[in-house]
Formats: sequence, structure tokens, C-alpha cells
Amino acid sequence: MLAKREIWKYPEDAKVWVGKYRNSHNLLHWHYDCEFIYVEQGLLDVYCERRDHILRAGEAFFTDSGQMHYQRALAPDTVLVVFVFKSGILPFLEEYRLTDPKLHQSYPIPEFYGRLLRVLKERRKFYGEEARCILEELMIGVFRGEQIERRVKEDRTETAFKELLEELQSHCERYRFQDAVRFMNMSEAYFSRYFKAMTGSTFTQYINYMRIDRAVQLLRSSSDLSMTEIAEQCGFETIRSFNRTFRELTGASPSRLPSDYSLKEQFSLTSEDAFDPTLYDCTLIESCDGESVG
Repeated sequence: MLAKREIWKYPEDAKVWVGKYRNSHNLLHWHYDCEFIYVEQGLLDVYCERRDHILRAGEAFFTDSGQMHYQRALAPDTVLVVFVFKSGILPFLEEYRLTDPKLHQSYPIPEFYGRLLRVLKERRKFYGEEARCILEELMIGVFRGEQIERRVKEDRTETAFKELLEELQSHCERYRFQDAVRFMNMSEAYFSRYFKAMTGSTFTQYINYMRIDRAVQLLRSSSDLSMTEIAEQCGFETIRSFNRTFRELTGASPSRLPSDYSLKEQFSLTSEDAFDPTLYDCTLIESCDGESVG
């Protein structure tokens, strides 16, 4: 799974975004915003803080700022209500956190979603402040109803790991396993276990995905580069290994890749443990007109 930092674009003058997705799925990522989700119908798998959680209709989940997570629909026509808001706009969240991100009590979440959607769409004077007040009312209710704990400073190892993932995102063509081991100051065996636990994939699977993703972009954007040049720019030492890995991840050879192909929509591995986020088509049903840019 590709772990990357996601950056949210909010409606002008507001630090809150709301929307609904049908059959939501995404790859491992994190953001410095907070994300609150509610399953309106269907079944959802959420991975957060190295744990899997299954959410059924009527259940909710809160992903804190900086937590690595992914979600995927496990049933067709799964509808997910999503609240995203800027970390820091609710002061009490800087001191406290939920003990368990999966909520154990029931809250009138659809009602709060409807109120926020209306306010953020109408955009009347002071709508940003009104949206924050509605959100604060919801989150105070949640933090009163759930078990909470005082925050502790983020583990240095996890901070370093996020920095490593940013490095891999920018320089996947030159990063090798040994480079990552040195960056994390771990033994090879411990790093392998830690990486697998954090991302759900081996380092080789992860880096190969990033390199093939880059190769797909080059194939779609440039007709001047040869296959050998693309392979080299993406970090493959031989054209043979490039072709083999490309076919494993895309199901096609580089020369026969459809012009509109997107790896993020077709990610699969031959391994039995592969994560396939493409069980159903993901659709944004409605939103307050903000958007997410990865």
C-alpha cells in the first residue's frame, strides 16, 4: 500500500469539509487534518494505528491528525459520510484523544452532517465560524461519550518513519532497502517487520508500486523516452526486471498499457496477501465543494 501525505483543500473561509462517498476505498495515507467518518449503509474496513476495524451501518470512526490509515468498502453500495477538519480548530483536541478510534456510543451524526452541508453550501456571512461551532458541538458530544486519554508526544520512530515515506515519495528511483534501514537506524530484520506492520506490505512491494506508478505517468506524458530510459528513471536496473514488475502490478506490458490507465485504480499483486482496493467503483456522491488533492 502506498502511504502518502494527503492535503485537503477547504471551502474558502472555512476549515471544515463534508461529503458522502459510495464504495470508498483508498491506499494507506495520512494527513495533518482530523477525519470523522460514519457508515450510512453497507460495510467498511478501516485500518488505523496498525489495527483493522470493521464498521457496519450506523457506526463511526475518528482518525486523529497524523495517523496513518486507509479504508475500503467491503460490500457494494456502501455509503460513507465524511467530515474533515483542520487540526487545531478545536482546542480540546490538542490535549485529549480518543482511547479507541472506533466509537462505541451512538450520536446523531446524520443530523450534524446535514447542518454542516447546508451551512458550507450556502456560505452566508460568518459561515466558517458557524461550521466550526456545529463541529465543536458534535465533537464535544463524542469526547464526552467515549473513553479519552491525555495526549503524549508522538513517538520519534513514527515521526522518522513518516519522513522516510516522504523521502520515498520524492526519490523512489534511487532508494534501496539498505538506504531505508540506515535512515531509520534499525537492523534489517527489525526494519522489515516494522515496515510490514506500518504499511501492510514489504519494502520491495511498496517501492515497486511507487516506481511503476511513476512509470505509468511517464508513459502517459512522454513519447520521447524509450522503455529502457523509463526503466532507468524509475529505478530499475534492467529492462527485464522492469517489464516483469510492470506486468505483475498492472496486468499489462508497458507497450500495451491503455492510454487512460491509472495504477491507483488497478493496484493488485500476485501475492495472496495483496491488498486490492478496487472491489467496487468509488464515487463522491455529494460534497460542500471542497476537494482532496493527494
